[in-house]
Amino acid sequence: MAVEGVGLPVAVVTGANRGIGFEVVRQLAGCDHRVVLGSRDLGKGRAAAARIDPSGDRVLAVQLDVADAASVAAMAERVTREFGRTDVVVNNAAILYDTWARARSADLGEVQRALDTNLFGAWRVTQALLPLLRRSPHPRVVMVSSEGGSLASMSGGTPAYSVSKAALNALTRLLAGELSGQRVLVNAICPGWVATDMGGRGGRPVREGAAGIVWAATLPDDGPSGGFFRDGEPVPW
Repeated sequence: MAVEGVGLPVAVVTGANRGIGFEVVRQLAGCDHRVVLGSRDLGKGRAAAARIDPSGDRVLAVQLDVADAASVAAMAERVTREFGRTDVVVNNAAILYDTWARARSADLGEVQRALDTNLFGAWRVTQALLPLLRRSPHPRVVMVSSEGGSLASMSGGTPAYSVSKAALNALTRLLAGELSGQRVLVNAICPGWVATDMGGRGGRPVREGAAGIVWAATLPDDGPSGGFFRDGEPVPW
């Protein structure tokens, strides 16, 4: 990666070779961030990075499977070596929007698989990058959540996804409280129903869903922490 812009903020985005993650990378690179694009498939990640940044000056693709501790550790080592700090972590990687399932009969193996990516993946990545976040003057952690994880509106269906996102919201609150004295702002963002491979057709444009995530990634130092937002407005827990 080129050395120009070494002083720019560094962002790590997981699950970023397509959909919302890809658009978040594009928007962050467009507002003067150097972005690490995490993708389980490195070839797809490199292709995505080249579409956003053909010169390779702003976007670096890395292999990252958030459900694999060794992969997360390797990513953190690479970011340490290349940049020496992290300013923004966007935990976007998620799987298994199980609209066909019901809690009363759910395959618990599927639920466990969803938790390992949607909850523990975000947890692993945040823990791995926390030493680098502490080196940042303006550290931000964004959990890409969903209103499907809101206890206030939860009534049934999509159990693996909903439970994993509710747990991610709880993690957001815990980390925000624990890191409040270290200037790290931690928030959960619902991008809304977005027209992606996971969300399906009929949703809002990807750029609109991603914009709320980028808002949280670029909050001022006096911005909120420990909140749940969509388009910059609070969502009921």
